[in-house]
Amino acid sequence: MKVAHLTTVDMSLRYLLLPQLLAVVDAGGEAVAISAPGPWVPELEALGIRHRALASSTRSLDPLADLRAARELWRVLQEERPDVLHTHNPKPGLYGRIVGRLVGVPIVVNTVHGLYAAPDDRLAKRLLVYGLEAVAARCSDAELVQNPEDLALLRRYRISPKAELLGNGVDLTRFDPDRVPPDCRTRLRAELGVRDDQVVVGTVGRLVREKGYPELFAAMEALARAEPERYVLVCVGGDDPEKADRLPPEQLEAARAGGVRLLGHRDDVDELLSAFDVFVLASHREGFPRAAMEAAAMGLPIVATDIRGCREVVEPGVNGTLVPVRDAAALAAALTGLVDPERRSRWGRASRDVAARRFDECDVVRRVFDAYAAVAHRKGLDLT
Repeated sequence: MKVAHLTTVDMSLRYLLLPQLLAVVDAGGEAVAISAPGPWVPELEALGIRHRALASSTRSLDPLADLRAARELWRVLQEERPDVLHTHNPKPGLYGRIVGRLVGVPIVVNTVHGLYAAPDDRLAKRLLVYGLEAVAARCSDAELVQNPEDLALLRRYRISPKAELLGNGVDLTRFDPDRVPPDCRTRLRAELGVRDDQVVVGTVGRLVREKGYPELFAAMEALARAEPERYVLVCVGGDDPEKADRLPPEQLEAARAGGVRLLGHRDDVDELLSAFDVFVLASHREGFPRAAMEAAAMGLPIVATDIRGCREVVEPGVNGTLVPVRDAAALAAALTGLVDPERRSRWGRASRDVAARRFDECDVVRRVFDAYAAVAHRKGLDLT
């Protein structure tokens, strides 16, 4: 079978969907990745995944560019004639399902990674997002929803009658604290200039306001005033110039001057997590945060905002704490509560248990293939 995965950018293909793409190749099928061109394309192609570029695909809010990308996708699908088109992300998930159905792709599947409107957003935004989602969902054969809160909403308002729970997962063999060499933590903390008695608070996410960096920086400033040099914040994640809420250079420079370690994009996240004492995710909006799942799998206690997605990873009082959105004082208080090494150790063990039970990406891949097979059976198609 030929399966095409459609995303906005190639980073999503590399870091979110690679297991699903490789599963197609391993099964003897042909995997086609469709996105904007980018630096991860050569790596994908080296793994046997063919890439087709949409030159107009962008993360920015640009309806004209989206229309051009839809037209480019039409040509790609006519040339490729995949058996399955699997769409992801808000924008390609919208135009991809519609174009896929109009072109005549036999099976169109969409993954809802997180509805772009939350229940507490403005009514106008919710009506627009839910209305567009309802239209696009009628063009797919299967709707796979990562987050159970999104699934409940889609069913409650009959936005997506075909919606079913997919869940989310990470590589539990890579993100395993027992796999990291014993000296890795010591080496990395030395490279970061962190003493043994300091508490390393780590986060992973793009440098945009939506990830809660302003509140996190403010919380760390408050902790530094209360206990100078006790806490060190380490941020892993690159700049996102296409996003309107990217952090301005002056804010990043001020954070560096205050002692924040800004590491940029890194491919050794598993090892870096072993150097952290606490993982924090201060996001304003999430679907099902991969970074938090990876931190849980590495046995870290987690402080996160009380939002959709984070509530799937953090069990308050068991493996972490949930705090209100945009509340720097609450973040600081939660981090202060994890100065106790025994609590960090207890919650960290619980995090690993949660991840082992619920966040295995092999289960996600299996559910995706089961969805393809179910649609093929219903339509009388042969995908072998």
